[in-house]
Amino acid sequence: MSLSFERIPRVGLVTAANTERARLIAARSETDRRAHRRVQLALLGRFMRANRQEYPCKLRDVSVGGAGVMSPVDVEVGERVVVYVDELGGLEGHVARVFDGGFGMKVLATAHKREKIAAQLTFLVNRPFLGEFAERRHERITPSNVAQSLALADGIVLSCHIIDVSLSGASLATPARPPIGAEVKLGKLTAKVMRHHSEGIGIQFVDVQHPNALRRHFG
Repeated sequence: MSLSFERIPRVGLVTAANTERARLIAARSETDRRAHRRVQLALLGRFMRANRQEYPCKLRDVSVGGAGVMSPVDVEVGERVVVYVDELGGLEGHVARVFDGGFGMKVLATAHKREKIAAQLTFLVNRPFLGEFAERRHERITPSNVAQSLALADGIVLSCHIIDVSLSGASLATPARPPIGAEVKLGKLTAKVMRHHSEGIGIQFVDVQHPNALRRHFG
């Protein structure tokens, strides 16, 4: 992926209330950064702003509680964002601080999600020492049963085709574009929409699947 980080100027008024709000959120963020050890990982991805516009981004550092994100656009302190990185899935939260060229976000996640993030971060940090195992973990495959049903949150059920699938998610060819973060069902597996692409959507399973379970579902 080739990224261009030409800056888009910020437009808006700076008020005393906004300044105080930014100070309070930044103070809480500093506490969070001390509570969770950040690791330096340069990972490419995309993020969605509160207005549902998407932009390319690059993680600078990340922990289970927050992340530093390089961005080509300015964002507002307190704004809700969703960052999607293939290696970590979706990170939901709000902007805790801004800096030149990006922003720091506080990750809002359940205890189960935090455990998954921590496990994946441990894997990514140790990946250079794991050799072939690292390349095979959550390997994406094209299943034999590519025609599947996709159930949306409003009860609509559509046909879709699986482009590829792994233990943690799948890429689907479908005309549907459910909102990022929306819950869907691929066959009997519950998942969340993590990104849109030219052919359809990318989803992340709520729970990492066992290889035998994937074979039962998709062949």
